[in-house]
Amino acid sequence: MPVSASSLSIPAARPVIGEAEIEAAVRVLRSGHVIQGPEVAAFEEEFSDLVAERTCVAVNSGTSALQLSLMALGIGAGDEVVVPSFSFAATANAVRLVGAEPVFADITPGTYCLDPEAVAAAIGPRTAALMPVHLYGHPAPMDRLMPLAARHGLAVVEDACQAHGAALHGQPVGTFGQAGCFSFYPTKNMHALEGGMISTADPQLARTLRLLRNQGMEQRYENEIVGANMRMTDVAAAVGRVQLKQLPAWTEQRRANAKVLDSRIEGLPVPYVADGARHVYHQYTVAVPDGRRDAVQQELARQGIGSAVYYPTPIHRLKPYRHPAGPPLPETDRAAASVLSLPVHPTLGQGELERIARAVSIAGGAR
Repeated sequence: MPVSASSLSIPAARPVIGEAEIEAAVRVLRSGHVIQGPEVAAFEEEFSDLVAERTCVAVNSGTSALQLSLMALGIGAGDEVVVPSFSFAATANAVRLVGAEPVFADITPGTYCLDPEAVAAAIGPRTAALMPVHLYGHPAPMDRLMPLAARHGLAVVEDACQAHGAALHGQPVGTFGQAGCFSFYPTKNMHALEGGMISTADPQLARTLRLLRNQGMEQRYENEIVGANMRMTDVAAAVGRVQLKQLPAWTEQRRANAKVLDSRIEGLPVPYVADGARHVYHQYTVAVPDGRRDAVQQELARQGIGSAVYYPTPIHRLKPYRHPAGPPLPETDRAAASVLSLPVHPTLGQGELERIARAVSIAGGAR
């Protein structure tokens, strides 16, 4: 019998909304400056510390961040963008929303991020950009993807929606490509109730992004280009600013929690971390082989422990993207059939971590 989420004593995710976030939201509501005001400007400036002082542009969601980045780079009808299929659908949706076509490339086992060799094989005459995803909080192999993009004259838009604070060889994600995109959905490592952020080192691209998010205008009623309404509210920015201050401590707690789970889980491979990668564990994802994943998940739920499958259906097998002529993606299919994400959020206590590890080891067949 399925176990309801409300009966789980250890949920898979536990978004934080504390008194500081509530007070910040109320303060903004009382101020009357609620849309694209001083809180948004302050949040953009403060978030830039996380991305090597790049210019930051706040928007209303991570999906909007991806879409507007592609638009600002001039990517549209007739273009192709190489993306992973093993990701949330928003990655490919953003490409379609600008009129371009996603081309799916396979992933590397363990990191679940784009395989540079598969990306190279997917590049064609219509390819305009690469969109690597820093999945689960593990950085994609940007040290290999960026030279590949440069060789072919391609733009790079980083989907860093799950990777606030992740880095590769000391360089923060969101600082490799022309644009880096972050999400502030409630279950992310930090949130703003909802929202997104784009980082860029290009001042002209930043200005274009600001125009696009605000109906194409910088000055009211002086529309310069065709834009949209993808602005962030000041309420969201105020909450985000509170969360941003706590992100470093939360990140270290996630990493410490992951280390405990690594040392305690038996019978299943723990998450792989590539050399030089700083993993921030948006998800702590194990691989359950031999078709046993669903049984393990059900047993964990029976013991009151939440878990989740990200993602049970690869994007290329979703209805809007099915194409009989598409290339085989064996590692993507293998991952979709075996991954299981366990609780790793920073509110977990030592006893809860021990309980998770013990239950996973038993359910996974170690003992």
